[in-house]
Amino acid sequence: MLIVQTLIAAGLGPTLARDFAEPLHVACDRFQISTPIRQAAFVSQAMHESARFTRLEEDLFYTTPERIRQIWPTRVSTMADAATLIRNPQGLANRVYANRNGNADEGSGDGWTYRGRGIFQLTGRANYLAAGDALGAPLKEQPDLVARPVYATLTAAWYWASLGCNAAADAGDVEAITRKINGPAMVGLAERRQLFEQARKAFA
Repeated sequence: MLIVQTLIAAGLGPTLARDFAEPLHVACDRFQISTPIRQAAFVSQAMHESARFTRLEEDLFYTTPERIRQIWPTRVSTMADAATLIRNPQGLANRVYANRNGNADEGSGDGWTYRGRGIFQLTGRANYLAAGDALGAPLKEQPDLVARPVYATLTAAWYWASLGCNAAADAGDVEAITRKINGPAMVGLAERRQLFEQARKAFA
């Protein structure tokens, strides 16, 4: 059950568990994340994506060009170019997210406007528009809403459902879910598995 005690047992801090219990209940109910194993899979993936619900907005503040080049080697092609983007989260977002996920070019500002937010780090103009249409919410005009608990959870549950993650959750297939959520890089798979096992025990 999506109650405070269960979320704490799954690994959330008490304050965040209280803040998110009701929004999670509403979001999961709306998108048929309705069984203990589905809820455990959803919450555990969200915990990894959002640093246990402590990061509802993407951190694009980098202090070294090496790190920027490591993460976006094709988007930031030289070390000198990367040096112009350190301590410049807005410039970095506009660069690396230009012409992707429905965003226009770097000068449009879409990369920064539609940067990652929510417990699944919803990213890109196209995803904000699609989520807004599905939820009946003005996310195109007010993207900051996604960093608040209600829409942080609703957008994540919508994205989960749109990718067909319930079926993978029913099979307990953390790898398949991670591939859907994170793509072929499968970042953090070991932690996602660990969080899932903890959440599965909590939700059992």
